Amino acid sequence: MSATELNNDQLNRYSRHLLLPEIDLTGQARLSQARAVIIGAGGLGSPVAMYLASSGVGHITIFDDDNVDLGNLQRQIAFTNNDIEKNKAQCLRNTLLALNPEIEVEAICHRADTTQLRQITKNTDVLIDCCDNFTSRFSINQTSIDSKTPLVSGAAIRFQGQVAVFDPRTNNAPCYQCLYNEDEPAQEQQTCRDRGVFAPLVGIIGSIQAAEALKVILNIGKPLTSKLLTIDTLSMSLRQLKLSKDPACPTCGSNK
Repeated sequence: MSATELNNDQLNRYSRHLLLPEIDLTGQARLSQARAVIIGAGGLGSPVAMYLASSGVGHITIFDDDNVDLGNLQRQIAFTNNDIEKNKAQCLRNTLLALNPEIEVEAICHRADTTQLRQITKNTDVLIDCCDNFTSRFSINQTSIDSKTPLVSGAAIRFQGQVAVFDPRTNNAPCYQCLYNEDEPAQEQQTCRDRGVFAPLVGIIGSIQAAEALKVILNIGKPLTSKLLTIDTLSMSLRQLKLSKDPACPTCGSNK
């Protein structure tokens, strides 16, 4: 779709974007042609996917092998009681198409494996990590580096959350594994099921991830590249930390 090919319904649907000079017709057309891959369709993946869909991102792929359960409904806003025991990726696809039937949404109802991720990311504009385990996060990070696809990473537990953007196209940029060591198995157990999570927190983090993904696609503003944004919702305090490349990183370091 070119900037001149928006029909009347699309002009109305995206009218608030079109008023923004940073987006306008050209940017909206770019969004319609963009491809995003979301790994994880839960607390973070729900708001990420819904905002990308409502913003007009043309093709969204969602990975998740889990089914909806009653305990998810406290924070996973894309689902209802009718979705319980159904696959999250498929239910989220249905929600997105009800929200914006003009986009394409692919639901992959199993855990993202490295081979399939590499195949899909050949034509992807942005990877969005919304999963809840370090094994998958390290695999997504490796895929981002191999394919030179920007990665928007988010996490939320209890009352604290964080977002970072890792862009392998940027010289000397760190990767996810520069921040987290693969030999820290204790962190693997930091899940919402075990530790709990404040319901609005995942909406905040997911919305920030969506904003960063859209900025990457549109090439506007200053994405959180090589930065870590943290939030504590109990004190409503925000911090932004600068991240540096680790020369000893086993994934992207010069000594690997």
